[in-house]
Amino acid sequence: MQIKKNLLIGILFVLCSTAYAQNQGSISGTILDEAGIPLPGIAVKIKNSTFATISENTGKYFIGKLPAGKYVVVFSGIGNKTQDKTISISAGEQVVHNVKLASSEQEMETVEVFGRTKAEETNRQAFNVTAIDAKKLYNTTLDISSALDRVSGVRVRESGGVGSNFNLSLNGFSGNRIRYFIDGIPMDNFGSSFQINNIPVNLADRIEVYKGVVPMWLGSDALGGAINIVTAERAGSYLDASYSFGSFNTHRTVVNVGTTSKSGFTVQVNAFQNYSDNNYRVKVDASDINTGKYAENTILNRFHDTYHNETVIANVGLVNKSFADKLLIGMTLGQNYKEIQTGARMVSVFGGFHTRGNIVMPSLKYRKSNLVKGLDVTLNANYNLGREKRIDTVNGRFDWYGNLKPIGSNGESSRSLYNYRNNNGLVTATANYTISDRHSLALSNVLNLFDRKGFDELRPLNTTDAPPQRTNKNVLGLGYSYAIRDKFSATAFGKYIYQNIVTTNTGVNQPPIKRAGYGTALTYFFNRNVQVKASYELANRMPEANDIFGDLVNQEGNPNLKPEKSNNINLGVTYDFAVHKVHRFGVNANAIYRYANDFIYTRLNQNQSKYVPDNRDGVRTYGGDAEVRYSYKNWLSAGVTATYQFLQNMQKVEAGYTGESPLYLDQMPNIPYFFGNADVSVSLKNVGGKGNSLNLGYNLLYVHEFYLYWPSLGQEKYNIPQQFAHDLNAVYSMKNGRYNIGLEAKNITDAFLYDNFSLQKPSRAFYLNIRYFFNKNHN
Repeated sequence: MQIKKNLLIGILFVLCSTAYAQNQGSISGTILDEAGIPLPGIAVKIKNSTFATISENTGKYFIGKLPAGKYVVVFSGIGNKTQDKTISISAGEQVVHNVKLASSEQEMETVEVFGRTKAEETNRQAFNVTAIDAKKLYNTTLDISSALDRVSGVRVRESGGVGSNFNLSLNGFSGNRIRYFIDGIPMDNFGSSFQINNIPVNLADRIEVYKGVVPMWLGSDALGGAINIVTAERAGSYLDASYSFGSFNTHRTVVNVGTTSKSGFTVQVNAFQNYSDNNYRVKVDASDINTGKYAENTILNRFHDTYHNETVIANVGLVNKSFADKLLIGMTLGQNYKEIQTGARMVSVFGGFHTRGNIVMPSLKYRKSNLVKGLDVTLNANYNLGREKRIDTVNGRFDWYGNLKPIGSNGESSRSLYNYRNNNGLVTATANYTISDRHSLALSNVLNLFDRKGFDELRPLNTTDAPPQRTNKNVLGLGYSYAIRDKFSATAFGKYIYQNIVTTNTGVNQPPIKRAGYGTALTYFFNRNVQVKASYELANRMPEANDIFGDLVNQEGNPNLKPEKSNNINLGVTYDFAVHKVHRFGVNANAIYRYANDFIYTRLNQNQSKYVPDNRDGVRTYGGDAEVRYSYKNWLSAGVTATYQFLQNMQKVEAGYTGESPLYLDQMPNIPYFFGNADVSVSLKNVGGKGNSLNLGYNLLYVHEFYLYWPSLGQEKYNIPQQFAHDLNAVYSMKNGRYNIGLEAKNITDAFLYDNFSLQKPSRAFYLNIRYFFNKNHN
């Protein structure tokens, strides 16, 4: 009887529980900011209860097992206004409520910290990484490269103004050791029309800078680091348009527009253009080509340096479907025109030499989380059908006064009308399998194909100058991760790289290059304020197409270039703390060590008119970078960064010297070794009306004097001098950021600035930027 009684009670309990569960409801939705960008880490709490959750990286939230009734739901997070919503739930009802949170105008000490931004989450990885929140720069005229130049450990060296050649240095490593990605897709085949120094910062949601060790999922042979541009994913319909104009007849336009329906159909268009005469003043040693009259340190304007580019990126497809989180078919179309004012040094001056290029690139993007339980897959493919053209048809020489003197028939640099395609294709695939909350595996593969084909219209019958120029490269990676959230994480990975190069008409060439690499990254959180990091990688860098075949402008090719191999070690610590809740400090410091064999570097050719890539037996690098940031409440922010890097030549035997080379243990020339930034900004709320704000900012860039040639050769007069660049900006925003007007003053002291020997950067300049932003979420 007792057993029957207990059984009856149990059955009644189960029936009651089941009926109760069926009567329970839920609340879910997506939380966005004013720009329509998902907000992670937002606290969602039901008032006067224990029900609570935190929004995911996608902005989504869910609270279940709610009895029928009326609830007050509170949405709150750092930097956003708290929002309350009364929601009624019927028995078993699943309520969907999407939220858009405005930026907070309250003092920071009144906001409780519940989560982190995507940029903050990125910075907490085990890798030595810095993430830039690009949204904070939307009202400026900065391009991606200019934003990167403010990061510790990064130095962007440009040969002139808008559209000029650039070389990004990351902890001493530069050139093709640094790889560039957009949403994790390599930019190796994007051509000259789509580079980081002509992409506006408005295209990005954040910019991730990986220093040294690069995550396996990026799938590349990056040896010195990587730049990943993460574009914004906005819900609903949006329009973000800006136009700026200023000194040297510079004009920039950016339009980002898109819409996503409730059914998941999406259309996205990003368009931008840059134009500049680049006719800024320079200080040169000028000689009249007709009279021979010579004048040192003459102030003249550049007269043949116009640049413009126009690019449209269009994608159409589906999002948030059962078979795909994202399935997009796209097309990138662009063109550029670039006048070449000088060679590798300003003693070589041109007045007709120029280049043209375009990009015609269809693409496919696919992403699906939980294709099967725990398995996330991504597939991307594109093929650039664009053309490039090198145009040097003026048979004469120009001087800095713009005078032309006919001389011979060999053009200004090397007479040609060379028209070519790089026929560059790329396929990337990644799979990530989550074994459990703490264990996961990842597999990636990147296939890169290059086949340059061209002809010289001035010599159509000449085939001796057009041997095959083909490469194909495949990078296969496998990784394992173990993580305890907010406490510890470790990653181990391996890479296998295969490259084949063809440079002769017979197709017989050096055997394929095969390289294996591996690495690990670890991080430990002592508490929520202190994090330490360590990472190591045996990295390989394959010669790139431009290294082998040249860029047909200012760089010669070197088909005998060897792959580079480097042991990279990084150590880092991050410490964030607050004093009396209103004074907030952030300290980040990193130490680096590199030893590279067959180090690939760039030197001047014999007549010092072009650059040539070459190998050194070994180069050792050590140094570090640090950043300190301070903020007071929510209206004052300041920071300073500093970088020191010592690159030391370890090659003992040098051509032209007997015995041990006098250059052994010398500091590597033409590489900045000490530089930094400082900035301060003030944000004033409700200026001229509620929802309006005024932001004032100042930025300082410092570069210490560095050697152009080997220090042991004692050619100090050729050193690149110490430099200071001062910039000011002011932005007035109305209607909570819908209308924005910005003013910028760059190089306000009108200093002579050089990133490369004698190649002077723009003088003092002023710009006005107007921006309009609109976003409507389709609930």
